[in-house]
Amino acid sequence: MGLVKGVNQTNKKDGYTPIDLLKVKTYPIKDRKNKVKIEDFAKVCSQDSSFKYFINSLPKVLAGNDFRNIVKSIASAYKESKPVIFAMGGHVIKCGLGPIIIDLMKRGILTAIAMNGSGSIHDFEIALIGETSEDVADSIEDGSFGMAEETGRLMNEAIKEGVKHGMGMGESLGRKILEIDAPFKDLSVLASAIKFDVPLTIHVAIGTDIIHQHGHADGASIGEASFIDFRILTSCITDLGDGGVFINMGSAVLLPEVFLKALSVARNLGYPVFDFTTSDFDMIKHYRPSENVVKRPTIKGGTGYSITGHHELMIPLLHRSILEELGDKT
Repeated sequence: MGLVKGVNQTNKKDGYTPIDLLKVKTYPIKDRKNKVKIEDFAKVCSQDSSFKYFINSLPKVLAGNDFRNIVKSIASAYKESKPVIFAMGGHVIKCGLGPIIIDLMKRGILTAIAMNGSGSIHDFEIALIGETSEDVADSIEDGSFGMAEETGRLMNEAIKEGVKHGMGMGESLGRKILEIDAPFKDLSVLASAIKFDVPLTIHVAIGTDIIHQHGHADGASIGEASFIDFRILTSCITDLGDGGVFINMGSAVLLPEVFLKALSVARNLGYPVFDFTTSDFDMIKHYRPSENVVKRPTIKGGTGYSITGHHELMIPLLHRSILEELGDKT
């Protein structure tokens, strides 16, 4: 092996010497294809700039482009009467975002909602007392965590009563809130879904929710109610193809798994559920939403996006951007 000019042979190791970089080939920078150009840069907004200008001022790269594409997909789905389905973890509700979800239902933009058990509990308590989210670190010490009497009794009663009439958990709880005329029912996503005739399904695992700790809990009813809701959600997903939108908001495991199974059932039954948009909105990226919402469902048609950020910032931004895109003609 030859020596590099000017390099002492003592630098050799196992017969190799430092490569001669003077021999590499270069080309003019003007011939290079670049991913970012100055026209893609963020623009500075003045105090009197419109919201539309603000959205358009975001950098036209990475999440800036992804966010705008999600908004356009939702607006397009609305215009074409395609489903827009939100799957939500409990944090969406406990962070005070119920009014935004309710407004999207009221306008007809949001066509179906899927919740995990914690989301339904936070929403039910908000309707009942205008408050939720106990201090777990404090109450777990004496075993009082999750033992609020009204939450456990009323929600379990609603589930058992609803199953007798063939209702899923979402409908059962929503109707219970209206039946008892809960003081803050207008802030309840569950009750609003009944009011605006939007399918709302709840998907639970036995033992994950505080209402399962109560003597009023009936495993058979809970399982049946959630199973009915799984079938309802699957029915909603059958229409998702060719322009629908499915967004997972803050569920790291349960709802992405439910979505994947429901999608498989829909395709198994012959529904052409392809060419739709998915997105995962969460504070950090998790494996299951990335695979089961963003990637796997859209492999043979469609687009998946991941948007990372706090719900209390991203969901209001999404809501306002959708209205801007639609010209508030909802």
